[in-house]
Amino acid sequence: MKNGNSFDVYAIGEALVDFIPGEEVGSYIRHAGGAPANFAVAAAKNGLEAAMCCSVGDDDFGRFLYDTLEGFGVTAVNREMCRCAVTTMSFVTLDGRGERSFTFARKPGADMFLSRDMINDADILSARNLHAGSFSLSESPAREATLYAMKTAHEAGRLVSFDVNYRDTVWGGDREACAVRVTDVAEYIDILKISDEEADIIGGEDNIPTFMKEHDIAVVVETLGGDGALVYFGGDVFASPAKPASVVDTTGAGDAFFGAFISSLIIEGAYTREKLSSGALIRAAEYGNASASLCVSGYGGITSIPTRERILSVLQN
Repeated sequence: MKNGNSFDVYAIGEALVDFIPGEEVGSYIRHAGGAPANFAVAAAKNGLEAAMCCSVGDDDFGRFLYDTLEGFGVTAVNREMCRCAVTTMSFVTLDGRGERSFTFARKPGADMFLSRDMINDADILSARNLHAGSFSLSESPAREATLYAMKTAHEAGRLVSFDVNYRDTVWGGDREACAVRVTDVAEYIDILKISDEEADIIGGEDNIPTFMKEHDIAVVVETLGGDGALVYFGGDVFASPAKPASVVDTTGAGDAFFGAFISSLIIEGAYTREKLSSGALIRAAEYGNASASLCVSGYGGITSIPTRERILSVLQN
Protein backbone atom coordinates (compact mmCIF):
# COMPACT_ATOMS: atom_id res chain seq x y z
CA MET A 1 0.00 0.00 0.00
CA LYS A 2 3.03 2.22 -0.04
CA ASN A 3 3.07 5.13 -2.45
CA GLY A 4 6.61 6.33 -3.07
CA ASN A 5 8.21 6.95 0.32
CA SER A 6 4.94 7.49 2.15
CA PHE A 7 3.64 5.63 5.18
CA ASP A 8 0.17 4.36 5.95
CA VAL A 9 0.64 4.86 9.69
CA TYR A 10 3.18 6.84 11.69
CA ALA A 11 3.29 5.99 15.41
CA ILE A 12 4.99 8.19 17.97
CA GLY A 13 5.72 7.35 21.59
CA GLU A 14 6.81 4.50 23.76
CA ALA A 15 8.84 1.40 22.99
CA LEU A 16 10.07 -0.79 25.83
CA VAL A 17 11.51 -4.18 26.72
CA ASP A 18 9.32 -6.50 28.79
CA PHE A 19 10.98 -9.26 30.79
CA ILE A 20 8.35 -11.98 31.13
CA PRO A 21 8.87 -15.01 33.42
CA GLY A 22 10.26 -18.04 31.58
CA GLU A 23 9.57 -21.69 32.28
CA GLU A 24 12.41 -21.97 34.79
CA VAL A 25 12.34 -20.08 38.07
CA GLY A 26 14.33 -16.87 37.79
CA SER A 27 14.50 -16.96 34.00
CA TYR A 28 12.98 -14.31 31.76
CA ILE A 29 11.95 -14.04 28.14
CA ARG A 30 12.73 -10.69 26.56
CA HIS A 31 9.91 -9.09 24.57
CA ALA A 32 9.65 -5.76 22.78
CA GLY A 33 6.48 -3.79 23.47
CA GLY A 34 4.86 -0.48 24.31
CA ALA A 35 1.45 0.57 23.01
CA PRO A 36 2.60 2.74 20.03
CA ALA A 37 5.16 0.08 19.06
CA ASN A 38 2.51 -2.65 19.26
CA PHE A 39 0.21 -0.47 17.17
CA ALA A 40 2.86 -0.05 14.46
CA VAL A 41 3.55 -3.79 14.36
CA ALA A 42 -0.18 -4.53 14.13
CA ALA A 43 -0.41 -2.23 11.11
CA ALA A 44 2.63 -3.86 9.50
CA LYS A 45 1.17 -7.33 10.05
CA ASN A 46 -1.95 -6.11 8.28
CA GLY A 47 0.11 -5.25 5.21
CA LEU A 48 0.41 -1.51 5.82
CA GLU A 49 3.54 0.61 5.62
CA ALA A 50 4.27 1.52 9.24
CA ALA A 51 6.82 3.83 10.85
CA MET A 52 7.71 4.26 14.52
CA CYS A 53 9.25 7.41 15.98
CA CYS A 54 10.84 6.87 19.38
CA SER A 55 14.22 7.25 21.03
CA VAL A 56 15.94 4.44 22.89
CA GLY A 57 19.34 3.92 24.41
CA ASP A 58 22.39 2.97 22.35
CA ASP A 59 22.76 -0.30 24.22
CA ASP A 60 21.84 -3.95 23.79
CA PHE A 61 18.25 -3.30 24.84
CA GLY A 62 17.87 -0.36 22.47
CA ARG A 63 19.26 -2.34 19.56
CA PHE A 64 16.94 -5.22 20.45
CA LEU A 65 13.94 -2.89 20.28
CA TYR A 66 14.90 -1.47 16.91
CA ASP A 67 15.79 -4.85 15.45
CA THR A 68 12.48 -6.29 16.64
CA LEU A 69 10.45 -3.44 15.15
CA GLU A 70 12.29 -3.63 11.85
CA GLY A 71 12.00 -7.42 11.86
CA PHE A 72 8.24 -7.09 11.97
CA GLY A 73 8.19 -4.62 9.08
CA VAL A 74 8.21 -1.33 10.98
CA THR A 75 10.54 1.47 9.89
CA ALA A 76 12.41 2.68 12.98
CA VAL A 77 12.56 6.38 12.13
CA ASN A 78 15.25 7.42 14.61
CA ARG A 79 17.65 4.66 13.67
CA GLU A 80 20.72 6.60 14.84
CA MET A 81 19.53 6.26 18.45
CA CYS A 82 20.39 8.64 21.29
CA ARG A 83 23.28 7.87 23.59
CA CYS A 84 21.74 9.95 26.36
CA ALA A 85 18.53 7.94 26.40
CA VAL A 86 17.70 5.23 28.89
CA THR A 87 15.85 2.28 27.42
CA THR A 88 12.58 1.65 29.23
CA MET A 89 12.41 -1.84 30.70
CA SER A 90 9.77 -3.58 32.76
CA PHE A 91 9.65 -6.85 34.63
CA VAL A 92 6.32 -8.54 34.11
CA THR A 93 4.64 -10.80 36.65
CA LEU A 94 1.79 -13.11 35.72
CA ASP A 95 -1.05 -14.25 37.94
CA GLY A 96 -2.85 -17.56 37.58
CA ARG A 97 -5.05 -16.19 34.79
CA GLY A 98 -2.13 -14.80 32.82
CA GLU A 99 -3.00 -11.20 33.72
CA ARG A 100 0.08 -9.00 33.76
CA SER A 101 1.42 -6.45 36.19
CA PHE A 102 4.54 -4.37 35.66
CA THR A 103 7.53 -3.20 37.64
CA PHE A 104 9.46 -0.61 35.66
CA ALA A 105 13.14 -1.09 36.29
CA ARG A 106 14.63 2.00 34.68
CA LYS A 107 13.25 5.49 34.49
CA PRO A 108 12.71 7.87 32.85
CA GLY A 109 11.29 6.25 29.76
CA ALA A 110 13.30 6.45 26.58
CA ASP A 111 10.78 8.51 24.66
CA MET A 112 11.09 11.34 27.18
CA PHE A 113 14.22 12.13 25.19
CA LEU A 114 12.24 12.49 21.99
CA SER A 115 12.69 16.04 20.79
CA ARG A 116 11.20 18.36 18.20
CA ASP A 117 14.22 18.05 15.89
CA MET A 118 13.53 14.33 15.54
CA ILE A 119 10.10 15.03 14.01
CA ASN A 120 10.24 15.14 10.23
CA ASP A 121 7.26 17.03 8.82
CA ALA A 122 7.54 15.17 5.51
CA ASP A 123 7.17 11.81 7.30
CA ILE A 124 4.07 12.98 9.15
CA LEU A 125 2.46 14.53 6.09
CA SER A 126 3.13 11.42 4.01
CA ALA A 127 1.14 9.23 6.40
CA ARG A 128 -2.57 8.59 6.30
CA ASN A 129 -2.68 8.17 10.07
CA LEU A 130 -0.66 9.61 12.96
CA HIS A 131 -0.97 7.59 16.15
CA ALA A 132 0.25 8.68 19.59
CA GLY A 133 0.19 7.21 23.08
CA SER A 134 -0.44 9.00 26.36
CA PHE A 135 3.04 8.14 27.67
CA SER A 136 4.53 10.48 25.07
CA LEU A 137 2.95 13.44 26.85
CA SER A 138 4.85 12.74 30.06
CA GLU A 139 7.60 15.34 30.06
CA SER A 140 9.25 17.95 27.85
CA PRO A 141 10.75 17.74 25.31
CA ALA A 142 8.82 14.57 24.36
CA ARG A 143 5.53 16.29 25.11
CA GLU A 144 6.44 19.23 22.90
CA ALA A 145 7.44 16.89 20.08
CA THR A 146 4.24 14.85 20.35
CA LEU A 147 2.03 17.93 20.49
CA TYR A 148 3.76 19.30 17.40
CA ALA A 149 3.33 16.05 15.49
CA MET A 150 -0.36 15.76 16.37
CA LYS A 151 -1.07 19.40 15.55
CA THR A 152 0.78 19.20 12.23
CA ALA A 153 -1.04 16.04 11.17
CA HIS A 154 -4.43 17.33 12.31
CA GLU A 155 -4.14 20.65 10.51
CA ALA A 156 -3.13 18.80 7.34
CA GLY A 157 -6.30 16.71 7.48
CA ARG A 158 -4.61 13.44 8.42
CA LEU A 159 -6.42 10.99 10.66
CA VAL A 160 -5.04 11.37 14.19
CA SER A 161 -5.63 8.60 16.70
CA PHE A 162 -4.72 8.57 20.37
CA ASP A 163 -4.52 5.70 22.86
CA VAL A 164 -5.01 6.46 26.56
CA ASN A 165 -3.22 4.29 29.09
CA TYR A 166 -3.24 5.74 32.60
CA ARG A 167 -1.03 2.86 33.77
CA ASP A 168 1.90 4.06 31.65
CA THR A 169 5.18 4.39 33.51
CA VAL A 170 5.06 8.06 34.35
CA TRP A 171 1.46 8.22 35.44
CA GLY A 172 1.82 5.51 38.06
CA GLY A 173 -1.94 5.08 38.03
CA ASP A 174 -2.54 8.82 38.47
CA ARG A 175 -5.73 9.24 36.47
CA GLU A 176 -6.02 12.97 37.13
CA ALA A 177 -2.56 13.69 35.72
CA CYS A 178 -3.32 11.56 32.69
CA ALA A 179 -6.69 13.30 32.21
CA VAL A 180 -4.99 16.70 32.07
CA ARG A 181 -2.66 15.51 29.33
CA VAL A 182 -5.51 13.98 27.31
CA THR A 183 -7.45 17.25 27.52
CA ASP A 184 -4.31 19.10 26.36
CA VAL A 185 -4.34 17.27 23.02
CA ALA A 186 -8.05 16.56 22.61
CA GLU A 187 -8.55 19.24 19.95
CA TYR A 188 -6.14 17.38 17.64
CA ILE A 189 -7.70 13.93 18.06
CA ASP A 190 -10.02 12.34 15.49
CA ILE A 191 -10.26 8.87 17.06
CA LEU A 192 -9.76 8.36 20.80
CA LYS A 193 -9.27 4.87 22.20
CA ILE A 194 -9.96 4.15 25.87
CA SER A 195 -10.72 1.02 27.85
CA ASP A 196 -13.77 0.61 30.06
CA GLU A 197 -11.41 1.06 33.04
CA GLU A 198 -10.28 4.43 31.68
CA ALA A 199 -13.63 6.03 30.81
CA ASP A 200 -13.63 7.98 34.06
CA ILE A 201 -10.56 9.87 32.79
CA ILE A 202 -12.90 11.78 30.49
CA GLY A 203 -15.78 12.02 32.94
CA GLY A 204 -17.23 8.54 32.76
CA GLU A 205 -19.03 6.57 30.08
CA ASP A 206 -22.14 8.77 30.24
CA ASN A 207 -19.99 11.83 29.53
CA ILE A 208 -18.35 10.44 26.37
CA PRO A 209 -20.78 12.13 23.91
CA THR A 210 -20.36 15.48 25.71
CA PHE A 211 -16.57 15.14 25.75
CA MET A 212 -16.61 14.38 22.03
CA LYS A 213 -18.72 17.45 21.27
CA GLU A 214 -16.67 19.78 23.48
CA HIS A 215 -13.39 18.75 21.83
CA ASP A 216 -14.65 17.96 18.32
CA ILE A 217 -13.58 14.31 18.45
CA ALA A 218 -15.12 12.27 15.64
CA VAL A 219 -14.92 8.78 17.18
CA VAL A 220 -14.38 7.26 20.61
CA VAL A 221 -13.68 3.54 20.82
CA GLU A 222 -14.17 1.97 24.23
CA THR A 223 -12.66 -1.50 24.46
CA LEU A 224 -14.31 -3.92 26.88
CA GLY A 225 -11.56 -6.45 27.52
CA GLY A 226 -12.64 -9.80 26.11
CA ASP A 227 -16.23 -8.63 25.56
CA GLY A 228 -15.71 -6.50 22.45
CA ALA A 229 -16.01 -2.76 22.04
CA LEU A 230 -18.34 0.22 21.92
CA VAL A 231 -17.97 2.74 19.10
CA TYR A 232 -19.29 6.30 19.60
CA PHE A 233 -19.88 8.16 16.34
CA GLY A 234 -22.33 10.77 15.08
CA GLY A 235 -24.44 10.73 18.22
CA ASP A 236 -24.86 6.95 18.13
CA VAL A 237 -23.24 4.08 20.00
CA PHE A 238 -22.54 0.83 18.20
CA ALA A 239 -21.80 -2.36 20.12
CA SER A 240 -19.40 -4.81 18.55
CA PRO A 241 -19.20 -8.13 20.44
CA ALA A 242 -15.98 -10.09 20.50
CA LYS A 243 -15.44 -13.11 18.26
CA PRO A 244 -13.38 -15.42 20.50
CA ALA A 245 -10.70 -17.46 18.79
CA SER A 246 -8.45 -18.25 21.75
CA VAL A 247 -7.73 -17.10 25.30
CA VAL A 248 -7.53 -13.32 25.40
CA ASP A 249 -4.72 -11.55 27.22
CA THR A 250 -6.56 -8.32 27.94
CA THR A 251 -3.28 -6.42 28.32
CA GLY A 252 -2.03 -7.08 24.79
CA ALA A 253 -5.50 -7.31 23.28
CA GLY A 254 -6.15 -3.56 23.36
CA ASP A 255 -3.11 -2.79 21.20
CA ALA A 256 -3.93 -5.61 18.80
CA PHE A 257 -7.51 -4.35 18.58
CA PHE A 258 -6.65 -0.75 17.84
CA GLY A 259 -3.88 -1.49 15.36
CA ALA A 260 -6.27 -3.70 13.41
CA PHE A 261 -9.12 -1.20 13.81
CA ILE A 262 -7.18 1.67 12.23
CA SER A 263 -5.73 -0.69 9.61
CA SER A 264 -9.23 -1.71 8.57
CA LEU A 265 -10.25 1.92 8.09
CA ILE A 266 -7.17 2.62 5.98
CA ILE A 267 -7.66 -0.53 3.90
CA GLU A 268 -11.26 0.56 3.23
CA GLY A 269 -10.13 4.08 2.35
CA ALA A 270 -11.78 5.68 5.41
CA TYR A 271 -8.67 7.57 6.50
CA THR A 272 -10.08 11.10 6.72
CA ARG A 273 -12.91 12.45 8.85
CA GLU A 274 -15.04 12.97 5.78
CA LYS A 275 -14.72 9.31 4.78
CA LEU A 276 -15.63 7.88 8.17
CA SER A 277 -18.99 6.12 8.25
CA SER A 278 -20.96 3.96 10.65
CA GLY A 279 -20.55 0.93 8.41
CA ALA A 280 -16.78 1.30 8.09
CA LEU A 281 -16.41 1.80 11.85
CA ILE A 282 -18.53 -1.24 12.71
CA ARG A 283 -16.55 -3.41 10.29
CA ALA A 284 -13.31 -2.01 11.74
CA ALA A 285 -14.46 -2.89 15.27
CA GLU A 286 -15.34 -6.44 14.21
CA TYR A 287 -11.94 -6.73 12.58
CA GLY A 288 -10.27 -5.36 15.72
CA ASN A 289 -12.15 -7.77 17.96
CA ALA A 290 -11.02 -10.73 15.87
CA SER A 291 -7.42 -9.50 16.16
CA ALA A 292 -7.68 -9.01 19.92
CA SER A 293 -9.12 -12.47 20.45
CA LEU A 294 -6.04 -14.04 18.85
CA CYS A 295 -3.62 -12.68 21.45
CA VAL A 296 -2.06 -15.48 23.49
CA SER A 297 -2.59 -15.29 27.23
CA GLY A 298 0.59 -14.62 29.19
CA TYR A 299 2.59 -12.99 26.42
CA GLY A 300 0.49 -10.50 24.49
CA GLY A 301 2.11 -7.60 22.72
CA ILE A 302 4.16 -7.76 19.56
CA THR A 303 4.88 -11.48 19.38
CA SER A 304 1.23 -12.51 19.47
CA ILE A 305 -0.29 -9.79 17.26
CA PRO A 306 -1.91 -11.73 14.40
CA THR A 307 -1.53 -11.25 10.67
CA ARG A 308 -4.32 -10.08 8.38
CA GLU A 309 -4.76 -13.64 7.13
CA ARG A 310 -5.37 -14.98 10.64
CA ILE A 311 -7.82 -12.18 11.41
CA LEU A 312 -9.80 -12.84 8.24
CA SER A 313 -9.92 -16.55 9.06
CA VAL A 314 -11.72 -15.74 12.33
CA LEU A 315 -14.18 -13.41 10.61
CA GLN A 316 -14.94 -15.94 7.89
CA ASN A 317 -15.66 -18.77 10.33
